Amino acid sequence: MDFSERVKTEQGKLDKLLARKNAPVEEYNGVLTRYAHPVLTREHVPLEWRYDMDPATNPLFMERLGINAVLNAGAIFLNGKYLLVARIEGNDRKSFFGVAESDNGIDGFRFWDEPCVIGDAPGEEGRETNVYDMRLTQHEDGWIYGVFCSESKDETTNDLSAAVAAAGIVRTKDLKTWERLPNLVTKRSPQQRNVVLHPEFVDGKYAFYTRPMDDFIETGSGSGIGFGLCEDITHAVIDEEKMTSLRKYHQITEAKNGEGAVPIKTDRGWIHIAHGVRNTAAGLRYVLYAFATDLRDPSRVIAEPGGLLLGPRGGERVGDVSNVVFSNGCIVREDGSVYLYYAGSDTRMYVATTTMERLTDYVFNTPPDAGRSCLCVEQRMKLIEKNRAYRKN
Repeated sequence: MDFSERVKTEQGKLDKLLARKNAPVEEYNGVLTRYAHPVLTREHVPLEWRYDMDPATNPLFMERLGINAVLNAGAIFLNGKYLLVARIEGNDRKSFFGVAESDNGIDGFRFWDEPCVIGDAPGEEGRETNVYDMRLTQHEDGWIYGVFCSESKDETTNDLSAAVAAAGIVRTKDLKTWERLPNLVTKRSPQQRNVVLHPEFVDGKYAFYTRPMDDFIETGSGSGIGFGLCEDITHAVIDEEKMTSLRKYHQITEAKNGEGAVPIKTDRGWIHIAHGVRNTAAGLRYVLYAFATDLRDPSRVIAEPGGLLLGPRGGERVGDVSNVVFSNGCIVREDGSVYLYYAGSDTRMYVATTTMERLTDYVFNTPPDAGRSCLCVEQRMKLIEKNRAYRKN
């Protein structure tokens, strides 16, 4: 096959993928609806980002800058489009961001012509090695903020796997031109991952959900999801972090947990979707869970349904880091439709849909984790007895 035929063949594959329709999966738990196909994969990335399209310099039409995975996307509805700012991981293990848009939020996601150009953090030029997992917040101050993990080599050791994680911050009006701000500074915690900006001012200040960490992998003394305030987001410094959703023994948050999508405001409180991690014989297992915090004090948990909201199923369980679902993006429409975007096993992006009515019902009416097996049986027996009584009547 000559050069032009190969180009035509590969472009045909991409066009077919972009035109593929996504159908709901026939399963029912009353809360979420899954879909048959991923919404973004490495195959969705434009050919121009991967191949040298000049036959003089690439006569065999080989990938020059390959893509390994597309995952962990922030999400926003803007100008009538569903937009995902995806983490795109190259074959070189370096990640960068690219915007993909869809008309319906379920299929047809197509990357914009170029990836995002965000530059180095002021004062940190030349240090940052990797960026990933951007959360998008449409803030009441009029800006769209992206908060992401900024990874650098740990220069205090000769261990080549040792790294330092910080929360990088950018802001934009259109997801095309980005202004890089200094990284977030937290005085309590030496490292930060999974940081999310609250969409409203709290006591006149910018509010962040944090995940305090002692080092790059281990949370150490970090007991869960933190909450802190700062005066100036252009030089964001948090002096004190309160703890909100806590890690707990033998629950889905045992190993660690972190804020996922930007909190959703309801008349009953802020609904949060987060990830919980526990150890298994096969390694760490990541699931999604939900909780709610007070409208006036977003650090105070007021509802915490027991167990997971969404866990890896079927093909979602297989990938670079298996048995993982991870979300850092959710879109809520004016009609109450909810689009939850999540990655499967650090490899590809999926969507699950629900409504605010269902999500609110789930969060505020699902019983909390009873904590012990015998109490869980008591909890389930009460449900069985209630159902028996209802059927008799």
